[in-house]
Amino acid sequence: MDACTLGALIDAVGSPTLRLHTAPAGPAVPVTEALLYDAHAPLPDAPGALLLAVGVRAAAAGPLVRAAAEAGMAGVVVRGGDGPVGEAEAHGMALLAIDEDAAWHHVHLMLASAIGAGAANDAGLGDLFALADAIAAATGGATSVEDPRQRILAYSTVPGQPVDEDRRQGILGLQVPGSVDNSEQVRLVCAADGPVRLPPLTAGDLPRLAVAVRAGGETLGSVWVIDGGTLAPDAEETLAQGASTAALLLLRARAARELARHQNTDLVRRLLDGSADASAAAHRLGWDAVRVAAFVLDSAASVPDAERTSLRLLDVVRLQCEVRYGRHACVLLDGVVYALLPAPGEHGGRGQDVRRTAHQRHRQLAEDIVRRAERSLRVPVRAALGGVTPDLGGVAGSRADADAVLRLLHDALPVATVDELRPRVTLLRLAEVMRDRRELRAGAWRRVVAADAEHGTDYARTLASWFDAGCDVAGAAKLLSVHPNTCRYRLKQVGLQLGIDLGDPDERLVLWLQLKALAGFGEVTGDRG
Repeated sequence: MDACTLGALIDAVGSPTLRLHTAPAGPAVPVTEALLYDAHAPLPDAPGALLLAVGVRAAAAGPLVRAAAEAGMAGVVVRGGDGPVGEAEAHGMALLAIDEDAAWHHVHLMLASAIGAGAANDAGLGDLFALADAIAAATGGATSVEDPRQRILAYSTVPGQPVDEDRRQGILGLQVPGSVDNSEQVRLVCAADGPVRLPPLTAGDLPRLAVAVRAGGETLGSVWVIDGGTLAPDAEETLAQGASTAALLLLRARAARELARHQNTDLVRRLLDGSADASAAAHRLGWDAVRVAAFVLDSAASVPDAERTSLRLLDVVRLQCEVRYGRHACVLLDGVVYALLPAPGEHGGRGQDVRRTAHQRHRQLAEDIVRRAERSLRVPVRAALGGVTPDLGGVAGSRADADAVLRLLHDALPVATVDELRPRVTLLRLAEVMRDRRELRAGAWRRVVAADAEHGTDYARTLASWFDAGCDVAGAAKLLSVHPNTCRYRLKQVGLQLGIDLGDPDERLVLWLQLKALAGFGEVTGDRG
């Protein structure tokens, strides 16, 4: 998380582990640390801290809430019960609760890890820069730290040290200039057991002293020092020690990224099911208006290992979202990959052209992902786009839109938005409502379907085609590939045999909806459900 706020912390830990009872100062209040209450020691002044009320019953925590407020803390966590909500609100304190059977030490560790995740993620890079400066000062040469892909993670800023064009270009692009010679030097460094002295690659370059950064046999990167002819006598020893420190910093940054990724995935999952705090999620993701995109393997295709293939589809979606937006908010749920696509300017008053452009970008992204995924996975992929929601509180609704669109896709229509299929989506949802309501399932349609089943007539399909043709007999006959007189005869028999008044517009409307939604005729659910 970028900065730990109360809302971001709750989203990171998630319910039912941590429940919020009140937050008078709002979800954006900063949280700096988690402290265990000690009844035998005075409370420290700890602005922004969460105090875990160890040994204090929830109902009796009022005095502790007052004391924590005087110490500048952000809130109090009690175990079980509602606790002193009124007292907390009176003092502007957040009040949270954990389950009765939760262990305080486990909760403390979890909260401390979540609070520190964002700081560790940011501090990891800052500490690498500090390390590069320290190595540069101790060795006497400009220093850089690289990852295995020769991306520059940090570099020294000690003034007066000689540099060459290769370093200048690398720092400008945060990437070592690509060349066969550079790659060969990296290979030599990673193959060596300690620091390696390397000659200049061109006439204008300077020599290098470099060492691989390793942890448990894994190469995490490398540290490079420019040798301007004034390196300290113990430069190699200093560099080797610096590599050990760099390994710890890189491992810590990796752990923080993994934790942040896990928390982000959990946040997206809870946004999709509607259980996340929208304002805290917006603060953490940095997005407001979004739409949900859903990607799924074609159910009709034969996929030997569907679970593994779905995970590979998730990787494709993540990569493309990171390329477009610099980050991703993607998750795999029940075989469907969901992605939140930021939609700035698409909702609100910025103009129809701006909204249309954003809509086109999202659709183009979905089409690109489908093409790339199909080429990579060798399996047909479908993509559906829900509606834009102006805030993250509407993500669950946009997901419902995307899920409905997925049910309507086919070989000739692998990608679609809810706006493109709005009439069919509406009928699909009407069908769901009607099937769940006994009074909406009753009606003349049952007599029509029963007559067809008993006598082999084709009244239901004839009626559906007639309705689709705007109650035009010639149009219905064309859809049915029969003579107009045949169509006209069938419609007459519906009135005579089944007692259905096709002259009544209300009767026609209800019968059409029921044939579409319940009998399964028409484009919504296929020819017959």
